[in-house]
Amino acid sequence: MTDGSGIFIGGGGPEYGTPQHLSLRYANRHGLIAGATGTGKTVTLQIMAEAFSAAGVPVLLSDAKGDLSGLAHAGRADHKLDGPFRERAATIGLTDFAYAAPPVTFWDIFGEAGHPVRATVAEMGPLLLSRMLELTEAQEGVVNVAFRLADEEGLALLDLKDLQAMLVRVGEMRTELSLRYGNIGVSSIGAIQRRLLVLEGQGASSFFGEPALDLADLMRHDGQGRGMVNILAADRLMSSPRLYASVLLWLLSELFENLPEVGDPDRPKLVVFFDEAHLLFDDAPPALIEKVEQVARLIRSKGVGVYFVTQSPDDIPEDVLGQLGNRVQHALRAFTARDRRALRLAAETYRDNPDFDTETAIREVGVGEAVTSFLAEKGAPGVVQRTLIRPPSSRLGPLTPEEHAAHVAASDLGGRYDTPLDRHSAFEALKARAEDAARAAAEAERSEAETEAAAPRAYSAARRYTGPRVGRSSSAPTRHGAAAGIGAALTRAVVKELGGTTGRRLVRGVLGGLFKAR
Repeated sequence: MTDGSGIFIGGGGPEYGTPQHLSLRYANRHGLIAGATGTGKTVTLQIMAEAFSAAGVPVLLSDAKGDLSGLAHAGRADHKLDGPFRERAATIGLTDFAYAAPPVTFWDIFGEAGHPVRATVAEMGPLLLSRMLELTEAQEGVVNVAFRLADEEGLALLDLKDLQAMLVRVGEMRTELSLRYGNIGVSSIGAIQRRLLVLEGQGASSFFGEPALDLADLMRHDGQGRGMVNILAADRLMSSPRLYASVLLWLLSELFENLPEVGDPDRPKLVVFFDEAHLLFDDAPPALIEKVEQVARLIRSKGVGVYFVTQSPDDIPEDVLGQLGNRVQHALRAFTARDRRALRLAAETYRDNPDFDTETAIREVGVGEAVTSFLAEKGAPGVVQRTLIRPPSSRLGPLTPEEHAAHVAASDLGGRYDTPLDRHSAFEALKARAEDAARAAAEAERSEAETEAAAPRAYSAARRYTGPRVGRSSSAPTRHGAAAGIGAALTRAVVKELGGTTGRRLVRGVLGGLFKAR
C-alpha cells in the first residue's frame, strides 16, 4: 500500500500507464476525487483512507451514503464484491495484497451511529451560523450584534437556547443598540427565532452544546502506529444540506484556527475527505467562498490535507480548484452541452500525455478506472495517466447494524462524549437577571402598597386631639398653642400622604390643571 514513493493508487496492465503513487510529502497539497455516480469514487476514497492510515496519518471522512463503515472490518475472499479484487491486485502488480482493516472510530452529529459531535454556538460563529439558517443580510447583521453584545456582557453562547435568549436581550435593547449598530427590526429577530426553531427540529440542538469535540481525538494512532480513520456518519445529515455543509466548514475552520504551524512536513498530520463537496458551495455567499479558499490555501502549512469528493470538477469554485494538486478523475458522462463543457474544462486542467487524448480518456474509462495526476518532485503536476485503481483491503459496503453497534460500544471515547453537559451560560445568566428584576419589582410594589395602606391611618390619627384636658393640669396649653399642635399634626399627615402614590396623583392632577388653564 505504501513504499518509498508514497501511497500506491494503481496502474499496471498494457493499456495503462506507469504505476501511480501519491507522495506523502505532497499529500497536504490537497486533492480531488471526481466522477459520475457509480464510477468508483467511493472505492478510491476507501483505498486512500486505508493507505494514509497504514502510513501513520489519521483520516477524517464524511460518509454521505452510509457505505464506508466497511472500513472497520477486513474484506473476505468469499465476499461477492471483495473476491474479484485478488485478480485486480495481480493485474496491477500488487504482490503483497492482503485483507485487513484500519482502526476506525465512528462519529455522528445526532449521536446515533457514533459518538456525538458537538460544537458551541460561539465556535460556529455568526458567518457559518447565518449560512446554516439561510438568513438575509439584515438578519445576519442582527446575529452579529447578538454575538457582539454577548462578548461585551461576558455571556457564554454554548447552545441554541443561549442564542435564543440573547436574541430576546437584543430585542429588549434594540433602541439603544440601533444607535450603535444600525436599525434592528423586531421582524428580523422574529425571523431568526423561527429559523432556529426549524433548525432545532432538524436535530441541530444535539449538535450545539458541550462537551465540544476535541480535535486531538481526531488525530490519534493505535498501538501499531496506524492513523485512526474517523468516519462521520452523514447519511441522515444529508437531508439538511445546509447543516451538513456548515458542520464540515466548521471542522475545517477549527483545524485551521487551532493547529500550530508545521511548515512542510514529510507527511500530513491529518487528511480530511469531504464527500458530496458541491454542497459546501451551493448558493454560498462570496464571503464564505473566499474564506474556504483562504483556509484551503493556508491550512496545508498546518499539516492538513483536504480532499474534495464530487461528481464534476466544476462543482468546486475555480479559486479553490486551483489549490487541488492531487487528482483522481473517474468517468464523466457527456449527455448535455453543459456536461460536454465540464468534460472539456476538466481535461484542460491536466498536464497532457502524448500517448492519449485526455478528454477522450475521461469519457471512456470504466468502473474502477480513472485518469490520475499527482504532484511530482518540487510540487510540479505529474503527467496525466490512465490508471486501474487498486482494490481495497477492508470490506466493501456497510457493516450490519449489529456489527456497527458493537464497534461503537467497544470504543474508548464513549465516556467522554456520550453524556451532554449544560453549564451556566447566557440562558441561565439572563434568566437569573430577569428573576432578580422581577423580585425587585415585586418588592417595590409591595412597599408602595404598604405606604398607601398606612396613609389613611396617619391622617385619622392626626385628626384626634391628644393634648391635656381643661382643668386637669396647671400647665394646660392655650387655645393658640392647641391649634398650632393640631395644625402641625395635620401638616405632617398631609405631607406624608402627598409622598405616597395617591398624593403624587393628586399633585399631578392639580398642577396639570393649573398649567392647562394657563
